[in-house]
Amino acid sequence: MRQFFAALIGLFRRPDPDKPKSQAKKGAVAGLALTIAFVSGWEGTRYVAYRDPVGIPTICEGITKGVQMGDTATRAQCDAMLTRELETHERGLDACLDPPTPLPVKTKVALVSWTYNVGVGGACRSTAVRRFNAGDYRGGCDAVTMWNKAGGRVLPGLVNRRAAEHKLCLEDL
Repeated sequence: MRQFFAALIGLFRRPDPDKPKSQAKKGAVAGLALTIAFVSGWEGTRYVAYRDPVGIPTICEGITKGVQMGDTATRAQCDAMLTRELETHERGLDACLDPPTPLPVKTKVALVSWTYNVGVGGACRSTAVRRFNAGDYRGGCDAVTMWNKAGGRVLPGLVNRRAAEHKLCLEDL
């Protein structure tokens, strides 16, 4: 699975600001596809609602909004929900990055994955976003690793996810 992600990530390069908008749109679609693949690898997929490590009803690839125990979903429903949620989290992240400087694709994928996991509010109030806004991109990537707890305790899965997000975040800086 990790080899798949490594190969997929290798397909993307920094966006060229001189390219026409149609090229930029293709880059955005490719970035979304990469984000979906990256997040799915960490979240896993479950078609029946379950409780996450802190007891929140969750379905598909970590969807919590409006989920109740007993809910079920199809692959198509999960795909639609994840796409919608990732786009929402990306817009939320973009709103708190000042100025909204185009980030390298891999850095953006890592930050959207992290924001999806910690929430827009948490991301926007974080040291990571403050560092990005100050122009300290490396420091911002480093700060993402601080978010390794759920319910007040360090979770090995979050430690591993943050390490992967950190590595991806730094790759094109």
